[in-house]
Amino acid sequence: MYSFVKKDKSERELSYLLILPILLWRMLHNQIWISLSRYWTGKFKNSIIDKGLEFEQVDRERNWDDQILLNGILFYLGSGIKAFGTSHLPLCRIDGILTTVLIHAGPVEFLYYWFHRALHHHYLYSRYHSHHHSSIVTEPITAVIHPFAEHIIYFMLFAIPMVATLLAGTASIVSIAGYLTYVDFMNNLGHCNYELIPKWVFSLFPPLKYLMYTPSTQDLFPMMAPSLGLNFMAKLKSKYFLQSQKKSISSLIEDAILDAEERGAKVLSLGLLNQAAHTSAKLLGLHSMLQGEEFNRYGEVYVERNPKLNVKIVDGSSLAVAVVLNSIPKGTTQVVLRGKLTKVAYGLAFTLCQRGIQVVTLHEHEYLKLKKWLNNESESNLVLSRNYAQKIWLVGDGLYEEEQQKAQKGTLFIPFSHFPPKQLRKDCSYHSTPAMVIPKSLENLHSCENWLPRRVMSAWRIAAIVHALEGWNEHECGLYTMSDVEKVWQASLGHGFQPLVFPTQSK
Repeated sequence: MYSFVKKDKSERELSYLLILPILLWRMLHNQIWISLSRYWTGKFKNSIIDKGLEFEQVDRERNWDDQILLNGILFYLGSGIKAFGTSHLPLCRIDGILTTVLIHAGPVEFLYYWFHRALHHHYLYSRYHSHHHSSIVTEPITAVIHPFAEHIIYFMLFAIPMVATLLAGTASIVSIAGYLTYVDFMNNLGHCNYELIPKWVFSLFPPLKYLMYTPSTQDLFPMMAPSLGLNFMAKLKSKYFLQSQKKSISSLIEDAILDAEERGAKVLSLGLLNQAAHTSAKLLGLHSMLQGEEFNRYGEVYVERNPKLNVKIVDGSSLAVAVVLNSIPKGTTQVVLRGKLTKVAYGLAFTLCQRGIQVVTLHEHEYLKLKKWLNNESESNLVLSRNYAQKIWLVGDGLYEEEQQKAQKGTLFIPFSHFPPKQLRKDCSYHSTPAMVIPKSLENLHSCENWLPRRVMSAWRIAAIVHALEGWNEHECGLYTMSDVEKVWQASLGHGFQPLVFPTQSK
């Protein structure tokens, strides 16, 4: 940029200045492919290899942009070689574009084929190329995960059309930038693990499978590498809080329930807001959205409208209660219960009072609602107080910031809501929302909730999985219907789900 500005207008070299924008475009192009591929994997059914994308692979491939930075360094070095004639490249030359196409289709494809075949020879594969094929479920960017030596050879190989047109004087900015985009596009297409070409195309034109480079052809590589040469989703969370949208969303949820019934699903989980719904082949469950008492009475309205449902609707409240209860330090005698009174909140208050633990509320209307819920034996453990001395707070949506600020130093905040509270206090601890660590045997976990650690799942989802695995033949939905808390907790542990032991510290 500096040299471009300082030089005389006649000496300015636009192609040198455009290297950085081209590199940025390549990064953006690749990121678009990554995002689309993960979206397709989660939403559609055309995945070629139906296995989970493991976080170890994500970590291994996170440096995918290194090869773009390497290319940038080599481009800058090459632009300084006068023999290449990079000065004053035109914007576009048709003869240069045609030359690039012909050279790529001819010598480049030929050399690439034999080089790639050599990499799959046992000697080179075991020492170098196996690194590329360590990802069974490929992502678009898996295409550029190679050892350094392979990157250098690939760069030299794909530089042939660019160098040839530069030496011939037919190169242009469009031919070079377009060729780089084409190479990235084909690499990403071939590794996206999603078949974009419909089967009927190959049925009508069988020879195409030998002429076209498709993801299904490429994704045979991880399975046979050494021997080869070659839902239902509501989009916006805000819609759940709009009165005008509640009827339409409720109708969509009911449609999802009936769809699950038709597909033979055993369990339907009323999980978190704004989550995709799909039937799991292994667990036969379906995920939808939990709306709350004021919207669909925790799913009870759907059972009333469809009394002959075979699919069991599970809101997961019992396991959420169990997780929170087991997050409370042993020996605790008092807790503050603060936040919107959901089914989980009522369940917590009831169980804690039954166990002789005092539940303190800070607002009279919450105290009165909870008191109506409790029986005469346990209501003595429910207390209305303005004292903020308690060090264990069970909190949900609606916790005021000023209330957090009044808590004692060293207070442990344990959420019972779907989403975590804002962490305002650096001198306090914040537990995660109700969740558990999933067993290693659980596959097809393509993503994680962004407020939870990796391979940790919300209790509301886990409850449906456990319900299906145990074969329980009853619904868990509606404000007054909750499974046995201890029974669900022990069943979850029995299937390999583990509690999150330590709270996360506020940063």
